[in-house]
Amino acid sequence: MKTIEDLDVAGKRVFVRADLNVPLSDGTITDDGRIRAVAPTIAKLVQRGAKVVVASHLGRPKGEPDPQFSLAPVADRLREILGTPVSFATDTVGESAKATVAALADGEVTLLENLRFNAGETSKDDAERKAFAEQLAALAELYVGDGFGAVHRKHASVFDLPGLLPHAVGDLISTEVGVLKRLTEEVERPYVVVLGGSKVSDKVGVIDNLLGKADRILIGGGMAYTFLYALGHEVGISLLQKDQVPTVLEYLERGKANGVEFVLPVDVAVSASFPDTKTHAPVEDFDVVDADKIPADKEGLDIGPKTRELFAAKLADAKTVFWNGPVGVFEHPTFAEGTKAVAQALLDSDAFTVVGGGDSAAAVRILGFDETKFGHISTGGGASLEYLEGKTLPGLAALEG
Repeated sequence: MKTIEDLDVAGKRVFVRADLNVPLSDGTITDDGRIRAVAPTIAKLVQRGAKVVVASHLGRPKGEPDPQFSLAPVADRLREILGTPVSFATDTVGESAKATVAALADGEVTLLENLRFNAGETSKDDAERKAFAEQLAALAELYVGDGFGAVHRKHASVFDLPGLLPHAVGDLISTEVGVLKRLTEEVERPYVVVLGGSKVSDKVGVIDNLLGKADRILIGGGMAYTFLYALGHEVGISLLQKDQVPTVLEYLERGKANGVEFVLPVDVAVSASFPDTKTHAPVEDFDVVDADKIPADKEGLDIGPKTRELFAAKLADAKTVFWNGPVGVFEHPTFAEGTKAVAQALLDSDAFTVVGGGDSAAAVRILGFDETKFGHISTGGGASLEYLEGKTLPGLAALEG
């Protein structure tokens, strides 16, 4: 794949497909990690005299403008991070976009409105998607793909557009792919994987592939209760995917056969109701119980202190760690201790540590950890998982062409 160093960008309109899909609360950005991650690529293009046209999606609007998913707050934050003016087009390929791009001088930046406000961006109809890509291509002369969090999507700006313009990868995608190769092709052992999050079904493919690569797989979060249930334990009203039980049992058997150690919680923090993650109201009936003794009227919401110690011990000698998914409801202080313990264990190890995007990356920042102390914090949860599953990612394939 070509890099931006291979492109002559001076005086050229360069379309940068970024992933600025940041979490918003009442119009305020709660985690700007993805904006900061792509900023160096934009800054490099600015310094080389490009006219930079940045584009991204945000959320899941239904192919038409929706104010709650506007990128306007992102334009404000990008302006602050870059320390340079950033104009904002109020549409994607309409009059505002055309005028804003036409007004760019060398070394200036504009951000287009949410790409998903146009149905062509996500259309499954090849012709409709390509038609939108052609409209985007008219805005630029060169294309730089740097939205790693979107490269697993066959969308117009990710898959079709690179084929219409001379293209290259940005620094962020180059870094992400290099890191993922270290997790799949050049692994230093012991290789320990920590998987959390809510559903086993979200991680089926990655577990399947890692059974031939990892030395240990630590299971936490909501998905742990399907594993515990599969082993015959009562899980109360905890999150449970009964349809995944046969798959879980198969993985446990394959783990034994392949010498891969599965490590499950031995104790859990429970409550009769899900905590209020906005007000952080105290949890009155909080308790810690053994993992095989969850009361029938309670749900598991975090790993317990014994499990925190167990997970830390299993991570202590690791040389490579991949962590995807918090191991508890970290958004509430009562149930954040497990996720804190995992993050700290990664920092305490001598391993090359990769935090796999999404909620895990948000947790690291929200819980106050210095993200520069980790080996790498990915910007693409779903993209990282699909790469580790061994899938071909449409956005990367398009950039290789």
